[in-house]
Amino acid sequence: MIARTVARAAGALSVLLALLAPAGAVDLAGPVPDTSRVVAIGGSITEIVFALGEQEMLVARDSTSVFPPAAFDLPDIGYMRAISPEGVLSVSPTAILALAGTGPTEAVEVLRKAAVPYVEIPDAFDAAGIVDKIERVGKALGVDDRAKALSEQVSADLEKTHALVSAIAERKKVLFILSFQDGKILGAGEGTAANGILTLAGADNAVHGFPGYKPLTDEAILEGNPDVILVMDRGGGGDHSAQDAQLLAHPAIASTPAGQNKALVRMDGAYLLGFGPRTAVAARDLAAALYGDALPKP
Repeated sequence: MIARTVARAAGALSVLLALLAPAGAVDLAGPVPDTSRVVAIGGSITEIVFALGEQEMLVARDSTSVFPPAAFDLPDIGYMRAISPEGVLSVSPTAILALAGTGPTEAVEVLRKAAVPYVEIPDAFDAAGIVDKIERVGKALGVDDRAKALSEQVSADLEKTHALVSAIAERKKVLFILSFQDGKILGAGEGTAANGILTLAGADNAVHGFPGYKPLTDEAILEGNPDVILVMDRGGGGDHSAQDAQLLAHPAIASTPAGQNKALVRMDGAYLLGFGPRTAVAARDLAAALYGDALPKP
């Protein structure tokens, strides 16, 4: 009990010190002054830092940072959309690189006021967004040359993927399901990572006309008439056959080509939706799963 009380007091003190810190230490657009202790918030940010060969700068990562495996050697400061300022500041960072969408807002406001540079990296779900992300991380870490080399490599890989899927004669309609609980389906609309990866893989989103993720009615699913269902494998292994069978048996889905043909694709979530250096390969893997032998050869 005493230890817990002391820990809470220490956390409160760290936030208080952040609030009393001098202004002017937020959202730096250029290299941060000290990169010796960097916290990465966002899986693609961590992946980029490793791809740049600058992982020695990292002292912590968030729970979405699951690649490469070496990232698990770093302390986990929590889920990027539920960040605790105490947790971030407890590792004494000299800089924070955070993906846009990090939250909650109150926590981010505390971190912005801390005497630690806070660099927000935009997150756009297309080829240009990936390249921009790499270059911004490189600039923040002061390794522009390495970032340029990596972005050129990734750009070439993305162009290869684009050329491959551009030759697809008949695009499939895919319904991405973020969650399926109690018979309710949460699907992906426009402006989402799911919509972005479908585009890169040469497929069409079966549902549209709304932004973000939202519960889908049976009518919306039937109108979308998907050829394939796409879901995330959230890790942990296990046999998903029972869950997949239950999803395909959903009354609305069962009436679509996806349900009738039992066409369901499951892919690792971080790999599929990360929009980092591996995205071009992820898009090709998704295209191969969707089109099989019908996919034009590179």
